[in-house]
Amino acid sequence: MNPMEEAGGVAGLVVDVVLFPIDTIKTRLQSERGFVASGGFRGVYKGLGPTAVGSAPTSALFFCTYESMKTHLRPYATPDQLPYVHMASAAVAEVVACLIRVPIEIAKQRRQALLHKGNTTSLGILYGAFKREGLRKGLYRGFSTTVMRDVPFSLIQFPLWEYFKHRWTDVTGTALTTVSVAICGAASGGIAAGLTTPLDVAKTRIMLAEQHESSRMGGMARILRNIYRERGIQGVFAGFVPRVMWITLGGAIFFGVYDFMVRLLDEQEKR
Repeated sequence: MNPMEEAGGVAGLVVDVVLFPIDTIKTRLQSERGFVASGGFRGVYKGLGPTAVGSAPTSALFFCTYESMKTHLRPYATPDQLPYVHMASAAVAEVVACLIRVPIEIAKQRRQALLHKGNTTSLGILYGAFKREGLRKGLYRGFSTTVMRDVPFSLIQFPLWEYFKHRWTDVTGTALTTVSVAICGAASGGIAAGLTTPLDVAKTRIMLAEQHESSRMGGMARILRNIYRERGIQGVFAGFVPRVMWITLGGAIFFGVYDFMVRLLDEQEKR
């Protein structure tokens, strides 16, 4: 692993484990079964296993792709075009990371919403999904919807994060430190999380749906229209508060740990 991969992996793992209960509450609020039927405040660490296993490689793969894309694209861009470099790099990185993220999300969210009774393991959930529905509709159910959620999220978050870092010293008069990088990450993440909540609601509904339900759900637009008819704007933005809280806190921890690890690994390499 290079320093970017190591730093991204550690940062992602810390965030996902520390803030997991908030993510569980968000998923249950977005579930079609409703918050109480999906478990309420009980068992908020259900699904932690697949998250802990998949978090580090997903984050490492994302940041490796993101930084590599930035390095390759930057020579072709003028200073005014750098936001487009960040946006393109983030978009490609999200698509690549989803190759690991989607199966992990399916196992995690189905355990979070208590869809499988007894001691069904995460591997059992994934094997069952693959056996019943195959690779595309089983293990990678909701892949396109996840990409459609994560790419817009990153198109908002990463240019904002880079912009906030770039402007930090001019605005505050202080040097860019690990703490200030974390603050920039929290602000950019919170804004992106709020704006993309409806996309997250649609993605959750698809991943939690049973086989006979998924065939009639339609695309993201249709799902959101149906949710709006049933529950109004409150349904479309279900889980808004825990999602924004989770990603704001997660952004602070993630980018703070990431920056700290990059600095630490750089120092070790120089010795």
